[in-house]
Amino acid sequence: MTKNIFIIGAGPAGITAAYELQKAGEKNITVLEADYQVGGISRTIQYKGNRIDLGGHRFFSKSDWVLAWWTTILPVAPASWEAPINLRYRGQKRTDLPLTESKTGDPNAVMLVRDRVSRIYYNNHFFSYPLKLNLVTLRKLGLHKTITFGIGYLLASLKPIVPEKSLEDFFINRFGRPLYLQFFKEYTEKVWGVPCAQISAQWGAQRIKSLSIGKALWHSMKAVIGLGSKQVQQTSLTEHFLYPKLGPGQMWEVAAKQFVEQGGKIIFGAKVSQISILNNEVSSIAYQDHSGILKTLQCDQLISTMPIKDLVIASKEHWPNSLVQIASNLAYRDFITVGLLYHTQDLPRPLIDNWIYIQAPGVQVGRVQVFNNWSPSLVADPNTIWLGLEYFCKEKDALWQMSDMQLQELAQKEMLQIGLVSSMHAQDAVVIRVPKAYPGYFGTAYQQFDVIRSYLDRINNLFVVGRNGMHRYNNQDHSMLTAKEAANQIITGVVDKNKIWAINIDDEYHEK
Repeated sequence: MTKNIFIIGAGPAGITAAYELQKAGEKNITVLEADYQVGGISRTIQYKGNRIDLGGHRFFSKSDWVLAWWTTILPVAPASWEAPINLRYRGQKRTDLPLTESKTGDPNAVMLVRDRVSRIYYNNHFFSYPLKLNLVTLRKLGLHKTITFGIGYLLASLKPIVPEKSLEDFFINRFGRPLYLQFFKEYTEKVWGVPCAQISAQWGAQRIKSLSIGKALWHSMKAVIGLGSKQVQQTSLTEHFLYPKLGPGQMWEVAAKQFVEQGGKIIFGAKVSQISILNNEVSSIAYQDHSGILKTLQCDQLISTMPIKDLVIASKEHWPNSLVQIASNLAYRDFITVGLLYHTQDLPRPLIDNWIYIQAPGVQVGRVQVFNNWSPSLVADPNTIWLGLEYFCKEKDALWQMSDMQLQELAQKEMLQIGLVSSMHAQDAVVIRVPKAYPGYFGTAYQQFDVIRSYLDRINNLFVVGRNGMHRYNNQDHSMLTAKEAANQIITGVVDKNKIWAINIDDEYHEK
């Protein structure tokens, strides 16, 4: 008997699940996407010939399966292969990525290999991110701060905070209080809108990888005061990454096209509003199409990437009121990108970065992307610099309520204020708003998240995957792995949802 399999959401998790189910022989697969474009927050926005990457998406993974999946959809362009490439899996160099032209014959349907460059902008100085404590960095910090950071780390090591309850505890235990206050606190609180002391330490466990910053500080301090070798030890994340030539959305557009060509179905403008559950099984789902008509479909298997808050509300008839209340109060952070186009002459100094973390006081911008450095093909005119200013807020905040023109004016003012450009006015500007971009690891509802998970896991044919689907700050490769596991459980009939939740929990899935 043919199963009616539905997937809510056409982001990385949804498209991966659809692709894997189809490859395994499943025929009746339908993806319901509320937007009119695939990719979710990994989509690429086009504006007057320029392209915007929402949030910046490096294509790097410790999973061989994910790397092979990506490079099957978009092979690595030979011209972009820069030896030695340092894509690693469990410490082993990757040298076996396929170097072939696109199977479609489209010269743009390829992956580029890009240098990773990201810096912190503080006090009109750039600092490498992650911090590379070489002599240049130490001169910018000064002897006093270098010693202060080293002592702070030593004190934290000798007397760590136990138990580690908050993100503040997490940062202090690994970096020391002075370094935490200097480089982590302001930006993190700008992103989340709440004090680090109110954010779960679990966020740090999933997002801050195994950086030996404290050790690097100690060695740097010894070098400065002459107690040891002047060879400063450093720890950094991967120096290179893969990137689709036309932006991250290209990956999901090509994969979605292949899925549809093989008989799969994607319905756009389909906002799922009702999910019926009977005897611990999803029996049907209903969505409103682009014209507002409600359509109901019989369902045998359901994979959901929609926000858990919306999933529980859509199926609220099945749940106790207490559960609906918890889910309704889950917190999210929303995201605004303001694209600004300048002439290259408007930059007082070259910007070599993929993104810049802004630690300047008095401005609301949190991070600046330089789209030219992700891929030259994101920018129509090579004589221009195409920037993405990232703002973090909630939908009820004054920032979100600003008009597009007000946000464009704010972004241009702040770029001039912090000194990254020398012109008062950009050549062009655009505003992109992304609701529910980041699931919140704070609030009383999040403290009861395991209650939500327990209820959802009891529904035999319901699988929640991806970032919003699991209310977990997954990278896109983690989202893909959760989708792969859900698809495999549907294919084999062997259901163990703990395996899905186990992804992105320990260092097996983390980059070093």
